[in-house]
Amino acid sequence: MNIKKIATYSICGVAALAVGTLALPRHVSIEHTALMDAVPEAVIALAASNTGYQAFNPYRDLDPNLRVEMFGPEAGIGSGFSFESKDGAGQQTVASVTADQVVFNLDLGPLGQPTQAISAVAADGATEVTWSMNMDLGMNPVFRVMGLFMDGMIGPNFELGLANMADVAA
Repeated sequence: MNIKKIATYSICGVAALAVGTLALPRHVSIEHTALMDAVPEAVIALAASNTGYQAFNPYRDLDPNLRVEMFGPEAGIGSGFSFESKDGAGQQTVASVTADQVVFNLDLGPLGQPTQAISAVAADGATEVTWSMNMDLGMNPVFRVMGLFMDGMIGPNFELGLANMADVAA
């Protein structure tokens, strides 16, 4: 086999791989749920508050050097914080608050702008709390491949945050 054929096959293989990644899902959703001995209103109040969120923020446990700077009102729409950690930097802002859910807009710079939500509903004498994230990975083939592993990367952090919240909200 000559070099021209090897180069042609290599280029075709790389092109096929790139096109194949575009068949991967563009949108990723992660969701983790826990039952807590707390009232839903307490969970929502914690999640909607800058200082309340920091009480269960899993990234504080994962990075002791995490830097957080609050902005906006103490709680409710527009409250938020910027952060800088070993894993990156960004900003999280409360986008909406209802009786059973707080929605956050995240800005992770070149990594994207996912939304997260924490919902809390009464369930069998406890509160079912769900922490979810939705992200549009766009046309970036590397992000789409990473999307396949997103729950494995982010899910344990959500589990830690839910455990922290159960301790704080009780």
